Amino acid sequence: MEQNADLDIFLIATPGLEGPLCAEAQSNGFAQAKEVRGGVTCRGSWSEIWRANLTLRGANKVLVRLGNFPAVHLAQLDKRARKFPWKQFLRPDVPIKVEATSRKSRIYHAGAARQRIERAISETLGAPISSEASLRVLLRIEKDMCTLSIDSSGELLHKRGHKEAIAKAPMRETMAAMFLHDCGYTGNEPVLDPMCGSGTFVIEAAEIALGLLPGRSRSFAFEDLASFDRDHWQSMRDSFTSKESGLTFYGSDRNAGAIEAATANAKRAQVSQATQFHLKSVSDMKPPEGPKGLVIVNPPYGARIGDEKRLRSVYGAMGKALMSRFQGWRVGIVTSSASLARSTRLPLLAPGPVVDHGGTKIRLYKTDPLG
Repeated sequence: MEQNADLDIFLIATPGLEGPLCAEAQSNGFAQAKEVRGGVTCRGSWSEIWRANLTLRGANKVLVRLGNFPAVHLAQLDKRARKFPWKQFLRPDVPIKVEATSRKSRIYHAGAARQRIERAISETLGAPISSEASLRVLLRIEKDMCTLSIDSSGELLHKRGHKEAIAKAPMRETMAAMFLHDCGYTGNEPVLDPMCGSGTFVIEAAEIALGLLPGRSRSFAFEDLASFDRDHWQSMRDSFTSKESGLTFYGSDRNAGAIEAATANAKRAQVSQATQFHLKSVSDMKPPEGPKGLVIVNPPYGARIGDEKRLRSVYGAMGKALMSRFQGWRVGIVTSSASLARSTRLPLLAPGPVVDHGGTKIRLYKTDPLG
């Protein structure tokens, strides 16, 4: 298929982070990027789909709309699915997994609809169908309109391919990148996380400053599509170069295992030279020498009743250390509890939108530079 085909692209966002993902897509020059519920729509060729997977820090997946048609019963779906130009998109030698959903439609049985698509693909194209396949074709039936899409990413995009060690309740890289963006971070100031866990905020901030692409260490599902051109893809990857930053990014934690994990993750992400991790409690944090920047932290929230009382003193100690020592620094705190955020006694601005973090509703609380 020609590389310049104009396709509908859907970037899946973490619920609540559609805004910063849209801003990221627009600033990266993705055509007609528009915020919608659940993500961002834009348009482009196959090479733009590859670029989205390679460069966007906030997208969880990049879906591509292949086409749509109306169908009011299974026989009609069957007939239209057999006429669909599968060989433009899929290869006969690559296994496919089909997933289907149906809403407000006369074809209400998603399982039966899925089987029709599977049969159409295997009988007209010859591609094997497998529930284990990493390449997914998605059928959505809504109000009798069938939309066929393909998941061009494969594994979720927060799996950057260079992080193994994970501390408790990890912040996903995609989410960390969008919170950094929401704090006004662009890569030109130091970042410090005093409860760094496995180092996600610190590593993400260092990668942004050094111009390291989020998708540089991994492979993608689109590499198994009919439209894939390996030489073009290689030259696209080679066209992005990292840059010098001169800044250092700091993480500390009172847990020695977290510091070990963060140090190992930074090494795998090739940002060791720009990061420092230290074993210390949050009340012992001090601003590093050099320019002022951003303190960003994802402290424990306390899921159980009674936790909040104990945590209030942790947040209080953190707020005290920040107010007394970090004049001129901005602060971003990600938490599920407004009262915990308030117990820092920091001059917080209005909180950001509610974000779904693995079922927990969290928000970003920010400050202007501290006086």
